[in-house]
Amino acid sequence: MVNPVALITGASAGIGETFARKLAARGYSLILVARREDRLQTLASELKAPCEILPVDLATEQGIAATEQAIRANPNLELLINNAGFGTLGRFWAADLHGQEQMHQLHVMATMRLTHAALADMVARGHGAVINVSSVASFGQSEGNVSYCATKAWMTAFTLGLDMELRGAGSKVKVQALCPGFTYSEFHDVVGIDRNKIPRFLWWKSDDIVDASLRGLERGEVVVIPGAIYKFATALMKHLPHGLKRRIGRPGLAKDQRV
Repeated sequence: MVNPVALITGASAGIGETFARKLAARGYSLILVARREDRLQTLASELKAPCEILPVDLATEQGIAATEQAIRANPNLELLINNAGFGTLGRFWAADLHGQEQMHQLHVMATMRLTHAALADMVARGHGAVINVSSVASFGQSEGNVSYCATKAWMTAFTLGLDMELRGAGSKVKVQALCPGFTYSEFHDVVGIDRNKIPRFLWWKSDDIVDASLRGLERGEVVVIPGAIYKFATALMKHLPHGLKRRIGRPGLAKDQRV
């Protein structure tokens, strides 16, 4: 039998790396996509599974096109995980515009195009799955984080819409929006958020987040929010008036960034 194949973007660290390790243990062959080739090579050498590495930047047209080609060229692709992403900290009008454009390109355009490439074959075969790694930030807005919240909101809405279409077409292909909260990974360090300013009970390990995602996928859960406190918080955010949300602020936004 041919191993099922999973393509994971942002596979060089954090949640993406954890997906790679857990799926390798489940018998998947892997296509690992990220910018840092050295990290991908190290990870591939550690995994007891067939691995192909694709060192590309999905915030570029060339990176998206190369990954689309890898998807279309693999008839055994069973799982696509759109995990690559990054955040910024600071007011939108003061931010570097190129960085904001890259975020929209990565979270929105890359997710849309790779999902389109994968679903075309999955739907025809009648099986397969796509996991879009969104965020609890997709359920609201926060100061200093406008584009991140907006692009993650698109990812969650996009996934819900795809599920509606797939079910309407009678397809067994699954989609999932994975919406974690604060996670022990490089992500928040790169953004510049001080972990000490955020209560420890809000932080989750990437292992637990990936376990929750894979369990949810088996159950057919379209939106997976790991942790009871985050489930409660996202449900609450849907009903809070905008004026109250403005008063809450954003953990990690430096005082000197306020006006």
